[in-house]
Amino acid sequence: MQKITPFLWFDGQAQQAAEHYVSIFHNSRIAQISHYGEVGPAPKGSVMAVIFELEGQEFIALNGGPGFKFNQAVSLFVRCEDQMEVDVMWERLSVGGETSMCGWLKDRFGLSWQVVPNLLWEMLQDKNALKSQRVMQAMMQMKKIEIAGLQQAYDAV
Repeated sequence: MQKITPFLWFDGQAQQAAEHYVSIFHNSRIAQISHYGEVGPAPKGSVMAVIFELEGQEFIALNGGPGFKFNQAVSLFVRCEDQMEVDVMWERLSVGGETSMCGWLKDRFGLSWQVVPNLLWEMLQDKNALKSQRVMQAMMQMKKIEIAGLQQAYDAV
């Protein structure tokens, strides 16, 4: 059992969200589904919570009702090995949601994600400040992160 587990509040969509996320990431599964009983804010027998794993990381999704909504103050950060993985994650996570700048998106459940290639972090930490600044400038113009555009900015110095 991991020490810290992200706990996500949904309004009746916990199971659908967990199933969606599990379908996107490898090494993922639904571990447990619990249901409301006689006492609870939702009808007896409806899904209360879903424990699921994404890439081995445990999450809990709760059907807590309409009281709280997700916002960009918290996001899930997806590290990608290459452009193909960025493209796949971006496409699958953004279906029914909305895309934003700098690799950020909201999925169809309102949860914010950042889809970022590992290479970006290497470039941003380059000892040559001009290179890292040019990469940052290029990234700030992108919605989905494009490694070719980052590389072009990096090599231009």
